Amino acid sequence: MAAFPSGVTIMTTADRSGRPWGFTASSFCSLSLDPPLVLVCLAKTARCHPAFRQSDDWTIQIVAPRHLALVTRFATSGADKFTGNEFVPDERGVPVLPDAPVTLACSAHARYDGGDHSILVARVHDVTLLDDQPLLYFRRSFQPLAELSAGPHAP
Repeated sequence: MAAFPSGVTIMTTADRSGRPWGFTASSFCSLSLDPPLVLVCLAKTARCHPAFRQSDDWTIQIVAPRHLALVTRFATSGADKFTGNEFVPDERGVPVLPDAPVTLACSAHARYDGGDHSILVARVHDVTLLDDQPLLYFRRSFQPLAELSAGPHAP
């Protein structure tokens, strides 16, 4: 799978007490246009797993290269992911990264067992787009889109 480039996302929610939770995921894809559905896979061992099982309000941010430190923090187990002031709560109380190239405001549509992961299917209710390049994960490293397309295998 290392040879398959994928976008990088940060998925966020808030639990019943309002505490924010989130994780970095490259296991994100479009599922359906009608209704608009996407899916993200979350390890069952992740500390945030119970919050995503309980909450039905989610936000998925497709991040940019400038978010690399944030992506790393959200991918680190046990890290205090919301130490900075990068995120602001939306009207649902879900943390949102305002300068993400793409932000998807979602609700839980379905949850499925996927071995050691849960498959979270989200219905997209609102999309915010900024004119920016995404961060990609390819060959076990994070890379800007421009570097990937200009890599050693380009014609």
